Amino acid sequence: MFPATCSRLSRVALSCRGQRTLSLLSSSGSSNWSKVVSDAEKIVGYPTSFMSLRCLLSDELSNVAMHVRKLVGTQHPLLNTARGFVYDSKNNLQMRGLVVLLLSKAAGPNQAASDLLAQDMVSGIYPSQRNLAEITELIHTAFLVHRGIVDLKELTVSDGSLKDMQFGNKMAVLGGDFLLANACTGLAQLDNTKVVELISSAIGDLVQGVYYENSSITEDNGLIDGVNVAQWEEQTFLSHGALLAKSCQAAMELARHDMESQRVAYKYGKHLSLGHKLNSDLQPFMKSDVGEPASFSFSAAPVVFHRQIVGQETWHQQLQQAKTFRNQVDYSKLLAAVKSEKGVSSAMDLCCYHSNKALEAIQAFPSSEARSALENIASAITKF
Repeated sequence: MFPATCSRLSRVALSCRGQRTLSLLSSSGSSNWSKVVSDAEKIVGYPTSFMSLRCLLSDELSNVAMHVRKLVGTQHPLLNTARGFVYDSKNNLQMRGLVVLLLSKAAGPNQAASDLLAQDMVSGIYPSQRNLAEITELIHTAFLVHRGIVDLKELTVSDGSLKDMQFGNKMAVLGGDFLLANACTGLAQLDNTKVVELISSAIGDLVQGVYYENSSITEDNGLIDGVNVAQWEEQTFLSHGALLAKSCQAAMELARHDMESQRVAYKYGKHLSLGHKLNSDLQPFMKSDVGEPASFSFSAAPVVFHRQIVGQETWHQQLQQAKTFRNQVDYSKLLAAVKSEKGVSSAMDLCCYHSNKALEAIQAFPSSEARSALENIASAITKF
């Protein structure tokens, strides 16, 4: 569900972290992360924030943007999504495309592929691989925009005008569809049936993952019904990992690399994505700022671990104890309950595990600046 008040929207944004998997690192680690990304962008040839510039400056999307301006002053979440596209230096929305480019450069040209001309490469990356990086970002952005759709049935008076929310929903659908259509057109132009199959299946995985996320949250109390850690990982991979993993594999296919290279690239993308999500889920539990309002998702990894450790009955009791007289959840009390057990530390251990698996996978490529950048990115997700 997508409630429409600011506080409820922020919580749902956490539960559907792919909505805005914007926050990769806490403020204490953001400077380190920014440096890692900045150094990596120099290796691939240009800042990845400009990768989708051709699409974003098109006449069609400019018209959509003009209509989105009408939402200024409303509480529709599409505005926050749009602001993130314009400027988000701390969170680096274009991480997926950057990883695809770095892997392409780390793997290098395939000497056995005579039909691929090395002189066409820019900074060691084939044009088709750069196009794939743009396509990956367009697909991710399209799903971010679509996730900004508000459930109109849950609107209250404090949420603002119903007309504004309806208009915002129309813009979210239209803008997301436009980006996805451009991505599909670019995908067809790559003229590689296996790549089309890989990325198409990733889009299907995204849809399935979002469906699982939404269907596992009950409307009355937000409890997750029967999702254990293994199921959480499976669902998280579909909604947050499949696109990057399969894009990394597709980048190897475009350079005609063998199946082993494709397997390694897929493995790196998969484990990096899962580590990325775990890091994001952990952020509300790592903050120490006094007075800062606590807000987190009931489907966040530390909560899933905590519920599995203490049992469903104890979790229900803790949830009831955290309810206020207005039947709202006191997240500070619930956060203290989760932190009192080993849910947070278990999630941190799992994040480190996925980071190590990503580092292990990337060792299959020869030593280079690109590989070092990929190693730095995999290491950065363990900075809490």
